[in-house]
Amino acid sequence: MDSVTQAALGAAIGGALLGRRLGRKAILIGAVLGTLPDFDVALDYGDAVANVTEHRGFSHSLFVLTGLATLLALLCTRFAPAKDISLPRWWCFFALILITHPLLDALTTYGTQLLWPLDLAPTAWPIIFIIDPLYTLPLLFTLGVALVSQRVRKACTWGLAITSVYLMMAAGAKLVVEQRLAPALAEQGLEEAPLLIQPTPFNIVLWRATVIDGDRYHESLISVFDGDRQPRFEPLIRNAGLETFALASQQGERLMWFAGSFLRYETRLLEGKETLIATDIRLGFPGFHPFSFTLATLEEEHWVPLAVSEQLESTRGIQMQTLSRLAARAAGNTSALCASDFEAHEWRAERVVYRC
Repeated sequence: MDSVTQAALGAAIGGALLGRRLGRKAILIGAVLGTLPDFDVALDYGDAVANVTEHRGFSHSLFVLTGLATLLALLCTRFAPAKDISLPRWWCFFALILITHPLLDALTTYGTQLLWPLDLAPTAWPIIFIIDPLYTLPLLFTLGVALVSQRVRKACTWGLAITSVYLMMAAGAKLVVEQRLAPALAEQGLEEAPLLIQPTPFNIVLWRATVIDGDRYHESLISVFDGDRQPRFEPLIRNAGLETFALASQQGERLMWFAGSFLRYETRLLEGKETLIATDIRLGFPGFHPFSFTLATLEEEHWVPLAVSEQLESTRGIQMQTLSRLAARAAGNTSALCASDFEAHEWRAERVVYRC
């Protein structure tokens, strides 16, 4: 999630736990610690793929953050002026503020290495977009009430309760979408295919489903207001034949570990050389995938892995017109927008694109 949301969540937890004893200081401490795990964005590993895949790594590890919470609790018990706060209360204060950061991140698509240093793929249970005002605003509002009133603990507790209900609603909405997708997947024989279901930007009403099917992948948009209308999938090209050459590089293997099979490949002429590029199709939106990386160049009819990968800048972005069409599609208007309406024509696997 974005830094504002993480700071607000940490502040609300701090106020709810020790607001009665520390007052506004609990909110301030919570806000600072709530954003602490994201300091890793400032680290440069010297390679674009490494920078992306190492994010939400050690600094988001439950092991590391639990240890840090224990250290902070011991220091506060020994040196903090508030001697009446016990070690277990200090520990709960720091642990909950720090640990909820990666747990909330794990509810987005990007993936979080909760069990670092174990060599496990990042955890992702996507039920919320990385920026969701409907989650963040209740926290900010209740924090504002807490700061101007004397009821710090009560206001912060209300903020946490409201946002917890919102997350439960998001999980329920995803369950509805999964149930609607099941017959459509069975009809096309894709029940066992890799599937990713995630919310579209800034809401939990309209969901995007991506299904991997060999050299193709399929996209679909499903709204909780679609009623009994069965979802339709749009086939797009993945160029899986280039995957072998991508995996010949260390960066390609790392991307596969990070994104699984949700990668699309292409070749493009860059600086006079034919270059192999991999794109993470989980992140962004069809037509707006910001995570594309160079992996190899063609040298005398052989793909040679690059020593250092680069992230290519996206030439497109989501505009207001797109957002308005997303809103119309979320309301159940199936003619407003299809998942690949903004995808380049060269990626479409069929001349006739299915209606949503």
